[in-house]
Order: sequence, then C-alpha cells, then structure tokens
Amino acid sequence: MGVLSNKIDREQLKPGDHIYSWRRAYIIAHHGIYVGDGMVIHFTRGADEETGTGTILDRFHLSSSPYHATCDTPCRRCGYQTKTEGVTCTCLDCFLYGGYLYIFEYGVSPAFFLAKARGGTCTTAPSDPTEAVLHRALFLLENGFGGYHLFKNNCEDFAMYCKTGLVVVTITNMSVGVGQSGQATSLLAAASAILSSSLIFMTTSFSALALIGCGTYCVSRYVSDIGVRCDVAKVPVENIPEMVKEDWVVGYTQLSCLSP
Repeated sequence: MGVLSNKIDREQLKPGDHIYSWRRAYIIAHHGIYVGDGMVIHFTRGADEETGTGTILDRFHLSSSPYHATCDTPCRRCGYQTKTEGVTCTCLDCFLYGGYLYIFEYGVSPAFFLAKARGGTCTTAPSDPTEAVLHRALFLLENGFGGYHLFKNNCEDFAMYCKTGLVVVTITNMSVGVGQSGQATSLLAAASAILSSSLIFMTTSFSALALIGCGTYCVSRYVSDIGVRCDVAKVPVENIPEMVKEDWVVGYTQLSCLSP
C-alpha cells in the first residue's frame, strides 16, 4: 500500500482483511472484516427515523452508510435489508454500496502512520493471526458488539477489535471501551488543532499558525493510536457481550503497553 491510497482490487482480498469504503465524498468511511466467499462482517446502526435517536453526527453517518437505503427489498444474494442494526454479515456489494474498496493497514511504522494524514486508514498495532480475527468476527456476529455510537463504539472500532483484540482501559473507574477509531480520533484531533491555533492567532504569523496546527493534529492522532498508548488490554472476545451489557464497566486492570 502507498501513502496516498489504500485502494485494492477484489482479487487481492484475503479472509481476515480489515476493509473499508469511503462515503459522502470521502468525509467518513464504513469498515468491516472480510471473511471470504465475497462476504463481509461489519457493525452497523439501523436508521430509526420515527424516534430520531442518536446525535446529529450519528444521523449524518447513517445517511452515508449502506444500511440507510431507500428500498426495503432484501439483497438477492445475502438477504441484506435496510434498517439492519448491530453486527451483520453481507455480501461485498452491499458493504461497498457502490463505493471503492480499501484495506486498513496494521503494524505500520510511526513515520508511515504520520505520513498518512487521514485517520482511519492504518495503525501501528500489529494484527493477530487470521484464525483469531475470524473467530472474533464470527463470535460477535452471533453475540453482538453493543450499541452503535459514532465516537465511542463504531464500525471501525469493531474491525480494529477483531484484528487486535485490544480495548482501552481506564483504571480510575475500571471502565473499558473501544472508541479509539482513527476516524473519531482525527475529528477530535482536528478540533484540538483548530482550538490551539485560535488561541495564538493574534500573536503569530500565518505560517507559524499552520505549523502549530499541523503539529497538534499529528501528535494528537499518534498518541491516541492503540499501537502506541499503554492503557489498552487484550480482552477475550467471549467477555465482550457481557461487558457491553454493563456499558463497558468491568474489572480489567492488566494493561498491555505496545511498542510503536
């Protein structure tokens, strides 16, 4: 894969690959795990237009995802239907929803990670063996991954957990969660960069302002990557369903500090 694009052909896919497809003019992407035979397991949030649940950003994400189509006719190949919610298995065509196919990279160097300015495309964390990845994806397909949330528990979080088995642990309140997807981190890092730049807008030149903003963005992304941070733990997939029922509140204290 290159720095500019992770685009691949379908013929290059292998079971256990973490794949994604951009939506809304490359503003946001939908992620999943390819399991072979043209099928993908991915985490979705069904559109509930009657109750209007979710944040404004959640609804924006819904409108850019394959499960927010205008037709309720099931797919002839996989039976996929609109308003499907949770972990689901669909054909590759339904997953892509007319978009291009990209592959998420694991075990990249810090320099490569920073060169990929767009979040949600790679991580410094290594991937587990294919058998472990497929086991997690298939187990969560049957047992669920909790409620969808754009920042706390989204499709990229699901795919990254399947690939690594890692979740973030906060020792102070013993809470565990995922919520460290590259897309979410990039949005927060961009907001942090804008805020930092705004605070010194009156005391520096435009070039210095751009440099500070860029530096803040890159550092925020890097230190939030699951392959760098030390507050992560390897959690067996069999424990995930019970943990999400308790809103990720459990007693995990064993941390795994991964070298970048």
